[in-house]
Amino acid sequence: MIRDDIKAALVTAMKAGDKPKTATIRLIQAAIKNRDIEARTGKAPDDDDLLVTEVLQKMVKQRRESIDLYVKGGRQELADIEAAEVIVIEDFLPQQMSEAETAAAIDAIKAELSASSVKDMGRVMATLKERHAANLDMSKASALVKAALS
Repeated sequence: MIRDDIKAALVTAMKAGDKPKTATIRLIQAAIKNRDIEARTGKAPDDDDLLVTEVLQKMVKQRRESIDLYVKGGRQELADIEAAEVIVIEDFLPQQMSEAETAAAIDAIKAELSASSVKDMGRVMATLKERHAANLDMSKASALVKAALS
């Protein structure tokens, strides 16, 4: 499980004295804990790894947006800190699908659902997320689905 990997990595980072990595892993654990609290009131995913993966993907997305803003604002040192956090967070994410694998999955779902226009994009995206959410960046997939249905 990803949670166990995160706990083990925290202990290793603490023993190695790697303060930036330790801080980032603690941020990950805090975000997962917050998501666990939110899941108490709503419906939690059946797969715990899926929940953790969603949290990690969200954290990566937030940091990439921050990096863009810091670079535009001329704060490269802060962008570098965020980039280092992205690297640590991505270590815990499952292997992402390549663009070719993503395109093949989209084509298969498109054929299965008989989707032919952009009007069917919602159904295709829902099915894609249901099957491949853990190892797929949905923002990139969205552009590929739109292109495939155009």
